[in-house]
Amino acid sequence: MKEAEIRRLWAANLLCAASVVLTAVLPACCWDGFTVLGTHLAWLCVCSLCVGTLSVILCLILKPNLSPKRSSLANKISRFLKCCIYFFMSCILFHAIIVLYGAPLVESVTETFLFAVLLSTFTTLQCLCILGPNIQAWIRVFSKNGAMSIWENSLQITTTCSILGAWFGAFPIPLDWDRPWQVWPISCSLGATFGYMAGLIIAPLWIHWNRKQLTYKSR
Repeated sequence: MKEAEIRRLWAANLLCAASVVLTAVLPACCWDGFTVLGTHLAWLCVCSLCVGTLSVILCLILKPNLSPKRSSLANKISRFLKCCIYFFMSCILFHAIIVLYGAPLVESVTETFLFAVLLSTFTTLQCLCILGPNIQAWIRVFSKNGAMSIWENSLQITTTCSILGAWFGAFPIPLDWDRPWQVWPISCSLGATFGYMAGLIIAPLWIHWNRKQLTYKSR
C-alpha cells in the first residue's frame, strides 16, 4: 500500500473535518445571532452545503475511483442526474426511517427533513462521490471484506460512525433535563456530526495501523 495514498486520504478527511468546524465559526462572523444551537436549522443547511460541496470538489481533484474507461458527455450527464436522484431519494428514505424511529410525523417536518439531508450528506453523498450511482458497488463495499481501496475502507468507517452518532444522539431527547440541545433534532444532528468527524479521523488511523494486513483484489 502506498504511503502517498494514505497521505491523500488524511488530507481529504482533515479538510472535511475542518469544513464542519468552520460552519460553526465563520457564519457567526457575518451573521448576527448565528449559533449552532440557537439557529440550528440554518446551521444544518450551511453544514450540509459546505460538506457536500467540498466532498464533490475533493472527488473531482483526487479522483479516488478512477475508471479505465472514458465516458462520453452524455454518460457523464446521465451519471450526474442519477446521483442527484439517488441523493434526493436518500433524503426521503432517511426522513421516513427517522419518523418510524419516533420523530414527529406532522410537526417539525422541516427539522426532520433537514436532519435527513445532513445525514444523507455524511453517508449517501460520500458513496456517490466514491462509488457513483452503482447500487451493486454499494452492497459490495458494505459487505464483509468488500472494500477494494483505502477510500472504500474510509467510506465504510465514516458512514457507520455517522449513523451510529445519530442513533446515540437520540438517547438524551426523552430525558427531563430541559436542556436547549434536547430540542429535536439538535442532539441527533450533533451526534451524527461528531460521529462523522470521528470517522474521518479514525479511518486513516485504522488504515495506517492495518496497512500491512490490507490487501485489495479486483472483483
